[in-house]
Amino acid sequence: MTNATNEMTVAETRKLVDWAVRLKFSDIPQSTVDKTKRLFADWVFCAFAGAGYRTIDGLKAVADETGGAATGACSTFVGDKRPPYWAAYINAGAGHVVEQDDLHNASVVHPATVVFPAAWAAAQNKGASGAEFIAASIVGYEVACRVGRLLGREHYRIFHSTATAGTLGAAAATARILGLDAEKTLDALGSAGTQAAGLWQFLATAADSKQVHCAHAAGTGVQSAFLAKHGVTGAHDILLGPQGLFAGMSKGTPDASVLPFDGLYEVDATSFKFHASCRHTHPSADALLDILTENNLSPDDIARVDCGVHQSALDVLGPAEGAASVHQSKFSMGFVLGTIANGRSAQLADFSDARLEDPAVRAFQKKVHMYLDPKVDGAYPAKWTALVKVTMKDGRTFDKFMETPKGDPGNTLSDDELLAKWHKLIGYAESSVDVDKLAKELLVLETRPSMDGLI
Repeated sequence: MTNATNEMTVAETRKLVDWAVRLKFSDIPQSTVDKTKRLFADWVFCAFAGAGYRTIDGLKAVADETGGAATGACSTFVGDKRPPYWAAYINAGAGHVVEQDDLHNASVVHPATVVFPAAWAAAQNKGASGAEFIAASIVGYEVACRVGRLLGREHYRIFHSTATAGTLGAAAATARILGLDAEKTLDALGSAGTQAAGLWQFLATAADSKQVHCAHAAGTGVQSAFLAKHGVTGAHDILLGPQGLFAGMSKGTPDASVLPFDGLYEVDATSFKFHASCRHTHPSADALLDILTENNLSPDDIARVDCGVHQSALDVLGPAEGAASVHQSKFSMGFVLGTIANGRSAQLADFSDARLEDPAVRAFQKKVHMYLDPKVDGAYPAKWTALVKVTMKDGRTFDKFMETPKGDPGNTLSDDELLAKWHKLIGYAESSVDVDKLAKELLVLETRPSMDGLI
């Protein structure tokens, strides 16, 4: 393959990278800065809630035993400081395990939990300011989400996009903190892309791989940028080359036009998660909650619930319908709707060992059925919708089409709702963190001369 052809396949990627290198904090709209700060705060409180999970204990133990012991400049939610790679690795897992971190609809990527830990670790290691961290995080969101959009639905059917596209987002954010030029940033993306991985197979057996996906993505992103800093090259055409990511992990003809920055920040198109479950369950959960509340229905009087969903919901949720573990229950449409029906809530406290054995939830779970709805599927992933029909034992039916789930940019969480969510996350963690004080500090992040000392 000639250099000229290589340059053709990297042209759109280069446009994105050139924008990322040139971006100035002063160029970013204040509304986008504010949204980034809220997304970071949301992820921080999710990570506090997740830090005590068994899986995170495992990530910490691996770091201890393989060279990432608790010495370094970078804060972790397990209560110590570590080198950049290992801080990003542990924090990424912690920030995702409770399943309430953000989601970018069109790419189906959870950008916060791979971009923020990488950018934060790199910022602490270098002594970068809050403003520099925000700009780097926005760069990471752009790369992760645009790569996720490029790879598309066929990719997501097999691959966890947060693990794959997220690796490049973490690399881009770190490269920005390190001040790499466009050529070295392309090297970082090349090294990140060649290591990107993450398969959905874990869902069928309730394995712990989802947290490992995020840990690997964030850590590998940090590593890839540092490799580029020290002169290790990577394939500049890693996205669109004939043996690159799209060729190996997707199908059809790639739409490279989604890669260059077009003036619309992906941060602004990112959703907060209201329920503590897989985002594919949220439109149906919101619809059922509205039906129950508006009509004062009892779960015992319901005979059947039919959920019209998109194909990716069937692909991801289908293998988890048995709900053999607490984490797997968050990927079971039946279980999630069972918690909604029996308590009008699907928050963290609703997913526990006791709830897993709740006969009322389990009985309701059997009433829930998913099917592919053409309208819902046609709107996805730009819009995550659902059509829910409740059939009562007396023959009455109630229908609800959920156009904009709670937490989406068109139906976002207010500051009061975010603060209430953060209090619940810290309460779940049984932590002594002063939520109100930390929230105030996080929401003026651009004024900080350093990203150290936040937790």
